[in-house]
Amino acid sequence: MDASERNALIEAAFAMADAARFVITPYFRKPGLSADNKLQDGFDPVTEADRAAELAMRDVLAKMRPDDGIWGEEFGQSAGKNGLTWVLDPIDGTRGFISGTPTWGVLIAVSDDTGPIFGIVDQPYIQERFVGGFGHAYVQGPFGRQELATRQTTSLSDAILFTTFPEVGSPEEGAGFRAVSDKVKLTRYGMDCYAYALIAAGQVDLVIEAGLNAYDIQGPIAVIEAAGGVVTNWQGGPAHQGGRVLAAANAQIHAMALEILKTY
Repeated sequence: MDASERNALIEAAFAMADAARFVITPYFRKPGLSADNKLQDGFDPVTEADRAAELAMRDVLAKMRPDDGIWGEEFGQSAGKNGLTWVLDPIDGTRGFISGTPTWGVLIAVSDDTGPIFGIVDQPYIQERFVGGFGHAYVQGPFGRQELATRQTTSLSDAILFTTFPEVGSPEEGAGFRAVSDKVKLTRYGMDCYAYALIAAGQVDLVIEAGLNAYDIQGPIAVIEAAGGVVTNWQGGPAHQGGRVLAAANAQIHAMALEILKTY
């Protein structure tokens, strides 16, 4: 892929992030905002903001990248013509969104047959945009542009671990998470996609989750890997399709957590 094509992909990704930010921001902390439940058993909320943001991003792609494929959380998949697919989550962390907590974000990735090659984690409310791919990793926010680099923690006893749900997943998956959590310095919960951004920003060492979809993780994978981190499943294989995910700041801390998780 030459420089002009890379620049075209970056331009499209930023245009989508801008479009989603414009649509979503008026809904956040809006009195009376309602959410539909996508599940018969359990609670998986979706709001008008989720749907409107994905439609806005799809409209950008229709104009700028009509030959690319799309896989979005709210409106499914459509095949492309050139081997590139945009993987979109208009609001990752809708539970946080409807609770007024700015841990949610817009996730954008463009992938080829090897996985995500460029990604964005955008937090519209606090105006932080984490970007990774094509040899660059940075955050653009209220304090300007800052390069991203992961932490170099080399001991679980010094590590900070984040996840979203305390139960993590199934009882077995929860046990695996707790086996790691018992060995780290600090564990925090309820962080949604912002946890992954904080790995890239050098604030967090580990994120462990289960039950993810591809659109939940491909954007974060691109950003974390560009910043020097490692993202795999619990067996050490690719995490591009979601499932059980282990994201780590560096290869050494990843190996320590993986050694525990792979037995579950």
